[in-house]
Amino acid sequence: MMVLDLLLAIQREHDAALGFRFSCRVAMCGTCTLRLDGRSVLACQTPVPRDRDTVRLDPVAGLPVLRDLVVDTTAFWEEWARVTPYLVPRDDLTEPAVIRPDAKERQLIDPALDCIGCGACYSSCAVSAGSRDFIGPAALNRAMVLVADSRDAAGEERLAAVTGEGGVDRCHYVYGCSAQCPKGLDPAQAIRRLRRWRLRPRSSDDGR
Repeated sequence: MMVLDLLLAIQREHDAALGFRFSCRVAMCGTCTLRLDGRSVLACQTPVPRDRDTVRLDPVAGLPVLRDLVVDTTAFWEEWARVTPYLVPRDDLTEPAVIRPDAKERQLIDPALDCIGCGACYSSCAVSAGSRDFIGPAALNRAMVLVADSRDAAGEERLAAVTGEGGVDRCHYVYGCSAQCPKGLDPAQAIRRLRRWRLRPRSSDDGR
C-alpha cells in the first residue's frame, strides 16, 4: 500500500473532509508531495512501512498550510520564476542544434532534467524554510540546466541573478535537497557548479 492509498482509505472510511492533493499517481506531477515521518516524499510512490503500526504525515515544510496536507505553493513558484526557467533562444540559431550524445554539455544537463516541481527539495531545505529570499534548490537546479545550454541567450543574465542576493551563497550544503529528491536529482551539485561558473567560464568546468 502506498501512502496515497492510505490517505484515500482514511478519507473514504474515517474523515471525508481530510484535505490532500494528488493527480497523476505516476510520479510525474509532484502534487502529492508531503512528509512521511519527517521525510519529504511523493505519496503516490512511497510505500507505507510494513513494520510500523503508526506513521506521521505532515504537509510540505517551508510553505503556508491551507488545510491538513494542502499547502500554498506560491512562494515556491515565485522563486522558480526568478531564474527565467525557460530557454531563451539565441538569435543566430536558424537550424536545430545538434549536440552529440557524449558531449560534455549533455553530460551536465541530462542528469538534472527530470525535475517535476514537486517541492520535496524545497521542503527539505532548512534555508528555504527559514528565509523567503532564498531562490531554493529546485530553481537553482533549473538555472544550472539553462546556463549550461549552448542554445540559450540568457545564460549570463541568469547566472548573475542566481549568484546575487538570495542565490547560491545562501546554500549551506546540508544536502537535504539531494537526499530527498524523488527523481534522484542532485540540486546541491547544480549549486556547486553555479558557484564555480561565477568565477570561471563554464567551458573550463570539469563536470564534477
